[in-house]
Amino acid sequence: MYLTRFRINTARTEARRLLGSPHLLHGAVNMAFHDLPSRDGQGPRVLWRVDRTASGRADLFMVSPVRPDLTHLVEQAGWPALEEPGWTTFAYREFLDGLAVGDTWGFRLTANPVHHIRKPGDPEGSRTKRAAHLTRQHQLGWLLQRQERAGFEVTRKPADRRLTEHGDEHEVIVHDQLPLQFRKREVAGSRHDVRFVRVTFDGRLRITDIHAFRRTLTHGLGKAKAYGCGLMTLAPVR
Repeated sequence: MYLTRFRINTARTEARRLLGSPHLLHGAVNMAFHDLPSRDGQGPRVLWRVDRTASGRADLFMVSPVRPDLTHLVEQAGWPALEEPGWTTFAYREFLDGLAVGDTWGFRLTANPVHHIRKPGDPEGSRTKRAAHLTRQHQLGWLLQRQERAGFEVTRKPADRRLTEHGDEHEVIVHDQLPLQFRKREVAGSRHDVRFVRVTFDGRLRITDIHAFRRTLTHGLGKAKAYGCGLMTLAPVR
């Protein structure tokens, strides 16, 4: 497993075009792998996420089962005139092997919180439809519902640090909600729109099940993984 960080040159037109389209960036990420092992639903997958800062910096993070080659991204959206390769790749397996139950980490997760509902007027017994969670309360609830199976727990705040009596129990913030829509071409030549809502969780967690947690880090969490959702990264707690 490998973790890669690529700094995007936001001054370039092609870089801004990629950043504005999860569909195009998905294709650019896939081009980084020439011999990607086929997935049977059990093996690790390619996960990616773009982190932006208030100063305008944009970093592409990727977790992958094989080492990527981002030469094409340097030419499209990087600094091709520099002598450095333009990205940094780390051996992620060594980091994963060093994790243990009880460890506390800061985390960031960009995800697509959804639920399944029947709309008013739908016949009784009809199939439910996937819909996005749109409030912070429901988005956080989505994460908390999945934490046990994902091998971690979001840590709780001491009572004297809570801003409200209810709804501020956990050390996590939900921010950068963004509705996305783009047109995707299918193999048969027809077209349909892809719609989803992306949000970012920043917080602190404690590992409860090491095997499940390693799977979360290498397989992702939630839907829309092909479009920049599902990747959780860790940072030392300060």
